[in-house]
Amino acid sequence: MMKIFLKIIISSSMMVLLTQCHSVNKVSPWLLIDNFEQQHTMDTWHKMDTDNQTSPYVDAPQITEVHQEDATSNHYLLKKPAAEGVIGNRKAITIKPLPKAVELGETYTFYTRIKIEYFPNNHSFGLTNLSPIEIEKNHYNSFEPMIRVTDKLESNGFKNDGTLMVMGDNKAYHNIHHLASGKAAQPLATNQWYELWYVINNSPHTKGGQSYDLYVRGGEFDKQEKVFEHAKFRMKRELPLGYFMTISNTGSAKKPYGNGGLMYDDIYMAKGIMLNTPG
Repeated sequence: MMKIFLKIIISSSMMVLLTQCHSVNKVSPWLLIDNFEQQHTMDTWHKMDTDNQTSPYVDAPQITEVHQEDATSNHYLLKKPAAEGVIGNRKAITIKPLPKAVELGETYTFYTRIKIEYFPNNHSFGLTNLSPIEIEKNHYNSFEPMIRVTDKLESNGFKNDGTLMVMGDNKAYHNIHHLASGKAAQPLATNQWYELWYVINNSPHTKGGQSYDLYVRGGEFDKQEKVFEHAKFRMKRELPLGYFMTISNTGSAKKPYGNGGLMYDDIYMAKGIMLNTPG
């Protein structure tokens, strides 16, 4: 009887040990790009103002800095093209290398939380396959997958309303929408965190790649919802994607857009289609 009792105890102990080992060895599929909780995290980001038309001239006018939420200990990145009242910084670019390049032929899911400080503003973010030196020369054309937040007036007279946008063919922007019903999405709310999952297909264009699908949760989207399918890479260079990239823009001195900021947090990437929340 004692031998049986000891066997039961040993077996139970082994099961507990195996379960603990499995938990310890379980690795998240998500690779951290930045959650802004690390000390000196901004040392890993590269800032450049490639079209600084400020007058009077302001050196390095963009604001890209870590802040802390008042009610929590959470840190996030605030990006603004310039301080209030400063206009003429046309291309405030910030980039960070990915922990792993997305090779040609691969599919990766990127997760990002965003929150709008206020409108008016003009922000874009996404991924690029160019080097920092090439990004300085190409600015907006450095983007491949690209997501846009703005209520700016376009040169053709069209007034954006702050609805989240993706890239289509011929560098045309498209508003997201409720894919299942076809209903138009509402403009993004300010001071509200939105979760974004953008599934990047970096296969060649001839194989259906150079495209991405976007999912959103937050605001009117109570549950995670697919809001755009087969958005297009901006340039379709068919190269490995190596940097996360943001651009903000004050507009010109004659027609400024506004300096409302965009907040970023919890930027991750995972191989394949991964629609859960990192953590």
